[in-house]
Amino acid sequence: MNARSGHGGSPSHAVQDYWWYVARSHLLQASLGTYAVGATRALDIGSADGPSAGWIVDVAEHVAALDIDPRGIGANGVCGSAMALPFGDGSFDVVSAFDVIEHCEPESVALAEVARVLRPGGTFLMAVPAYQWAWSDHDIANGHHRRYTIDRARAGVENVGLTVLRSTYAFASVFPLFAAERLTRRFLGRRTEPQDIAEIPTVPRPLNTALTRLSRMDAVVMRRRDLPFGSSVFLAARKPL
Repeated sequence: MNARSGHGGSPSHAVQDYWWYVARSHLLQASLGTYAVGATRALDIGSADGPSAGWIVDVAEHVAALDIDPRGIGANGVCGSAMALPFGDGSFDVVSAFDVIEHCEPESVALAEVARVLRPGGTFLMAVPAYQWAWSDHDIANGHHRRYTIDRARAGVENVGLTVLRSTYAFASVFPLFAAERLTRRFLGRRTEPQDIAEIPTVPRPLNTALTRLSRMDAVVMRRRDLPFGSSVFLAARKPL
């Protein structure tokens, strides 16, 4: 993928118990998991961030892993770019990209590649960070190009011919803490450069546990309905037959 210069992979494999990774995996499965059930062939783009998509192997028969960074994909993964997927047209029943598309510029190329490798009737599962007003040094360090609203995410997917099945915000339960933290970062005017692997904040274990449990409240709601706000956007879309 065409990420901001200097940015490499995800730190998630080294800190898989960090509350955000644990909570995101649970929320993704709770809200989007049903769209992957019964898939014969699935592709997870950005598998160096594996903790978020580990549940897909439980619902799909075969899962291919791809990432631009070879450090996190394992022996059976494929090192490649989301901007030029090394797979044939219509190869997969499900394609997932969890916190990947915001790294891609132009976005349209990556999403067109997703649509190309999906079979007709196949499903795309996506997660992206929410709200451009929350842009901070965190986004720069992680090689982001943009943040999203639901409307912005839907438009990008629909522009490549996919039909949106579901779109929702996530992490609503911790959103006040997120907003305060991001606004503080902007007020302080912190500066940084893209990092090979961005650092994860040190969180005391009791707080890490509390944030994980608090985020699970979202899952209870997201199994039944969409959330009106949150720090991430989750989306499921289908390629027309």
